[in-house]
Amino acid sequence: MTSERPDTKSRLSRNYKLQLATVFVGFLVFGFSENIKGPAIPRIQTSFGIDEMQLGTLLSLNALGYLLACTFTAFLVRKLGIKRVSLFAFGSMTLSGILIFLSHHYSAFSVSYFLMYIGNGILEIALAILGARIFVRNTGTMMNLSHFFYGLSSTVAPMIASGLMTVTVLSWELDWRGMYLLILSLSVIPMIPALFASFPGDELAENERIPWSSLMRDRTVWLLVLILTFGVVSELAVGGWLVNYLEKAYGWESASASGMLSAFFLCFTFARLFLGPITDRIGFTLSLIIFSGFSGLCTIAAIAAGQAGAILFAAAGIGIAPVYPTIMAFIAKRYRRQSDTVITFTVTLMGIGNVIGNYLIGAITQSFKAGDTARADAGLMRGLQAGYSFIALCALLCSATGIILYRRLKKRNELL
Repeated sequence: MTSERPDTKSRLSRNYKLQLATVFVGFLVFGFSENIKGPAIPRIQTSFGIDEMQLGTLLSLNALGYLLACTFTAFLVRKLGIKRVSLFAFGSMTLSGILIFLSHHYSAFSVSYFLMYIGNGILEIALAILGARIFVRNTGTMMNLSHFFYGLSSTVAPMIASGLMTVTVLSWELDWRGMYLLILSLSVIPMIPALFASFPGDELAENERIPWSSLMRDRTVWLLVLILTFGVVSELAVGGWLVNYLEKAYGWESASASGMLSAFFLCFTFARLFLGPITDRIGFTLSLIIFSGFSGLCTIAAIAAGQAGAILFAAAGIGIAPVYPTIMAFIAKRYRRQSDTVITFTVTLMGIGNVIGNYLIGAITQSFKAGDTARADAGLMRGLQAGYSFIALCALLCSATGIILYRRLKKRNELL
């Protein structure tokens, strides 16, 4: 028996390395696939001759496909196992890259692009479930570290996409089709460790899983949904609204405004790298309260200070970055044997909330802007400030909901 222990430990060590490679490289690929569209969209629009309405419809349908994938991934995991679902997600993204490359009609492209977003939705849930199952120690640190790789690839994806579209190979310019083919083909890389690794959790019997009826009655889960929704709205809205705010409110050049957005993502990415151990040390719930509150206060201070405080917009990324991975760590700890169901439930509702939140930002901006018809510049400024203040409000609501969760768990002696 004693002589078998080193070999057992060695096998476990090799398997854990394969698990880590699947999750970390998977998040890298996920970040690339989600964030290469920015530089490509103008060229796609020109290639197919589509107008803004058609483009908006395309992106909306893809967002719907992403949400649909989130809803049925837990079912697939129960029926097929997390390993097969992960391989399916990576494989569908690789296939979508090939189909996008071969698409020369708008209808074929729409279907190919929709398939890519289905793969993205499945992959997001699959990676979250994988992390929840394998990160049994230092869960907060490891969850934040895995999402660091997503942030890293998200930061460089637009630059890499722009560069690849101008590359010429044998007198043939890659353009956006070749760029998508190359980037999405990277999905093959995490398939290799996933193929040789074994993952825990698939052996759980159906009658051991938490029923949806119980999940719907769990107030803690609904608080997690609210925290995640407020946090993600505040996080993702920055990418769509910060450059617009700096250019129109302060008259910044596009390069300078984009540079501030890059600074936000830089703070965001490295916060996930360094703040993970703090979440493990002080607790997940307290971390959510402190970090999201910090982000909201930074954003409010940036708006109030004007151009002189613009750097605080970037600093807000430090606080909002740990929210998503910390929620995943919380679920992994509290609902370890039912994490696939809880993650699917929370992320799906978060996606719906994110759509509503971004609509509200635009509606608030337009409403305050239209309120002063006599002074267009003043109305625009007030509208932009009101809209961006809603982003700050979401971060503060994330913190406030965290306080409610903290009190609930403390009363029950269930703090994490």
